[in-house]
Amino acid sequence: MFKRTLFVALIALTLTSCWKDKSPEDLIRLKDKFKSQVDDFENKKETANKNVNKGLESLNALKSALEDTKNEDKEFAKVYGDWEKVDRRVNNLNKEYEDLKEKASNLFTAMETQTNSLSDEKSKKTLLGAIEKARTKYNATLANTSTAIDKLRLLHGDAVEVVKALEVAAALNSFDNINDQMKSIEGRVDGIMQELNVAVVESKKLYEKKITELGEE
Repeated sequence: MFKRTLFVALIALTLTSCWKDKSPEDLIRLKDKFKSQVDDFENKKETANKNVNKGLESLNALKSALEDTKNEDKEFAKVYGDWEKVDRRVNNLNKEYEDLKEKASNLFTAMETQTNSLSDEKSKKTLLGAIEKARTKYNATLANTSTAIDKLRLLHGDAVEVVKALEVAAALNSFDNINDQMKSIEGRVDGIMQELNVAVVESKKLYEKKITELGEE
């Protein structure tokens, strides 16, 4: 019965959207924009992941070179350059996240606005409840995504510190502490990327789900 009510409400919502004077937003357009932003965020996440791993490879190569006492200033410059690229990718990822958050908010607001224009109070209440439930769940995902991006920034900062410490370690010919720091950095990458991937998965689920399915969760 509940699912049937939601289905009827969805039909009513669809019919309402056919009348431009009654529909303040084009939901199809907003859904497409949201989906495009999800894809952009996923692409930026993958690019950031590749750049972080490339940066770690540079650090390991530099560490090996230092241990072999083959350090040159240009090698340090190259590693710093690699991590500057990582920083740019992380900044780009953060921008994509902000755009994703904005487009999700626009989509939810448009759904609420159009639902509020329905004359059937029962359908309106049911749909608004389903929309709010979905919004709350997705906002939690976005909050976790923001935390993961902050962790990525911290990881980049820690890696830059390792580069600075390597030069001192080379002079002392002692790399034990550096080894521990490197392991710590490498061990955090996969976890952070998995956290960011949750946002992509949840975003795609949000896009693909119908309003009728949202009410069943």
